[in-house]
Amino acid sequence: MTNPSDSLGTVPEKLSVSTKLAYGAGDLGPAITANIQAVFLLIFLTNVAGLEPDLAGIALLIGKVWDAINDPIVGVLSDRTRSRWGRRYPWIIVGAIPFGITFFLQWVVPRFSSDPVLNQWSLFWYYVIISILFNTFYTAVNLPYTALTPELTQDYQERTTLNSFRFFFSIGGSILSLLLAQAIFKLTPDPIQRYILLGASCAVISVLPLFWCVWGTYKRTMGGSQNLATEDDGTSLPMLEQLRVIFQNRPFLYVIGIYLCSWLALQNTVAIIPFFVKNWMRLTDQDFINVILVVQVTALSMLFVWSKACERVGKKAVYFMGMGLWIIAQFGLFFLQPNQVGLMYFLAVLAGFGVSTAYLIPWSMLPDVIDLDELNTGQRREGIFYAFMVLLQKIGLALGLYLVTLALKYSGFVKTVAGEA
Repeated sequence: MTNPSDSLGTVPEKLSVSTKLAYGAGDLGPAITANIQAVFLLIFLTNVAGLEPDLAGIALLIGKVWDAINDPIVGVLSDRTRSRWGRRYPWIIVGAIPFGITFFLQWVVPRFSSDPVLNQWSLFWYYVIISILFNTFYTAVNLPYTALTPELTQDYQERTTLNSFRFFFSIGGSILSLLLAQAIFKLTPDPIQRYILLGASCAVISVLPLFWCVWGTYKRTMGGSQNLATEDDGTSLPMLEQLRVIFQNRPFLYVIGIYLCSWLALQNTVAIIPFFVKNWMRLTDQDFINVILVVQVTALSMLFVWSKACERVGKKAVYFMGMGLWIIAQFGLFFLQPNQVGLMYFLAVLAGFGVSTAYLIPWSMLPDVIDLDELNTGQRREGIFYAFMVLLQKIGLALGLYLVTLALKYSGFVKTVAGEA
């Protein structure tokens, strides 16, 4: 496909480094919270809070089902928002602090009753409610943030660079969260206290960069030429009609298809690693954090390598190369034996090559799809397009976690007593 922005008649403009850094910082908080959830939340609910694996999986699944409802709603509402702060920023500003508070509350273990059965069900409903609230505020800040990309610049190359800054902060946030968890786990022997401290620390670190993003990109977005919210932008269409239009966009269907499959594989892998390293490889909490760190550091370093490779061989070839290496790594883990620790880390590096393409390729295609939609319809609908990308990310997380809980249940997994590591 040719560069869609060329046909839009836009003048290429360079973004300042400070604007790119501020934009990238906006993904730091969502990346930290999503990574901590993916790595620790399931094992926290079963091994520390004491929920049965199937109840833990259902609690998380309910929260993600709510995401399936609120993502397109927030996407359409942010497209229709009119304020002196534009379409996206009011959502980020209002949602940032509740986003941090509800994230922290996920790591609290309240005691409701001395009756084990009553306490079990009370805990279940507590985590269901907190999961719904957190996912609501996560969507409120993250979805409008992602939709800022085409509003900051219409230049094809600048948008690619802008996404590189975003992914740098995203993967860097995942690495930072694991290093922080590693330090807290060393300093705090009590499992309940360590997760409370981890939740509080990550909540603060996650909220502050959102305000940096708003402060650092506001003038650029609201400068006039890049504010694409016009009175006749098609956002007055009913939501069902907007959904019908975007699902007639065949390139978009390809993009969301590869993204869903990639993210489902990623979340399955991340969710099972703690159990795999601790229960199969017979290693410690530090070891499973190290394994995930190896994957994330490799993905971060390969991000720029794959970006250059895209210029030479194209995004499709890069995606197939990355996924091929990842599949080899997954098969290797299946045959891994407890004494093969060195091979385990080698496979983690190999998986990192594929994880990097799962981050890079789908998101680098989406702005082009939006421009193509504008060429075909004359309307801008960034919010609804990005809503489905964020939605698919969360569906991948939900399905991954739930499939892991089912596997644990039917494989005879025995959870530890609540309060034990």
